[in-house]
Amino acid sequence: MLWIKAFHIVFVASWFAGLFYLPRIFVNLAMVPPGSIAEQERLLLMARKLARFTTILMVPAVALGLWLWLGYGIGLNPQAGWMNAKLLLVLVTMGYHHWCMRHLKQFETGDAHHSHVWYRWFNELPVLLMVGVVVLVVVKPF
Repeated sequence: MLWIKAFHIVFVASWFAGLFYLPRIFVNLAMVPPGSIAEQERLLLMARKLARFTTILMVPAVALGLWLWLGYGIGLNPQAGWMNAKLLLVLVTMGYHHWCMRHLKQFETGDAHHSHVWYRWFNELPVLLMVGVVVLVVVKPF
């Protein structure tokens, strides 16, 4: 189980690295001056590649997490409140990941309507999610 846990941590860290950087590309896309087609296309290419890679990293992170969850037999129970909260944050993180993909599609179609300041705040959400998950796993406050 320690090998599974080790690879789970590696894939989760890698997944979050993508979630940290993809919205940063959105900040740059929102700042592209009108008519700068080459700059916009270069940033979109970077965002597409990172989005694809981040999605690929999410799959083993979640799969290995499920393996650990089932392997340790924690399940959903009142004695493992920290795990229930962690699972909720994992679902929120997956929703955030999906939200990033929607924003990428909006940039691709020219329908993005948020400012670079909005994307800067949007970029902070995965940091808060990761802090929450790490505190729950390490401290197990409840």
